Amino acid sequence: MQRTRLLPVADALAIVVFATVGLLSHDHSLSATGYARDALPVLGGWLVAALVFGAYRRPSRRTLLATWIVGVPLGLLIRALVLGRALDGDQAVFLGIALAFTLLFVLALRTALRLVVPAGAPHANPAPGRSS
Repeated sequence: MQRTRLLPVADALAIVVFATVGLLSHDHSLSATGYARDALPVLGGWLVAALVFGAYRRPSRRTLLATWIVGVPLGLLIRALVLGRALDGDQAVFLGIALAFTLLFVLALRTALRLVVPAGAPHANPAPGRSS
């Protein structure tokens, strides 16, 4: 399997790791409700941004950074609105923390993916009658 096909899985896992760390560090239990409240909005924002910027069609640093800088704030905005949170200084601090740690986790999981999954050989068409 090509590594690029696993990028959305690695990115989603990174966001789930971020949510897990948040739940545990704030003494919340790991529950479906907690993940729905904390991970799903960020995943949604990330995936919408990834579609807009082509992060998985044309993976590059540029599309990754565009997805990150738009997707995470979009997800946090959705989360804040759903939870009825005021868009105040506390949310701005949380945004800074979320941006730093989501990028850290995404880069870490993409690096792990690069180390574990081979890049994949180019798809060459063998000549008729010859096996590859």
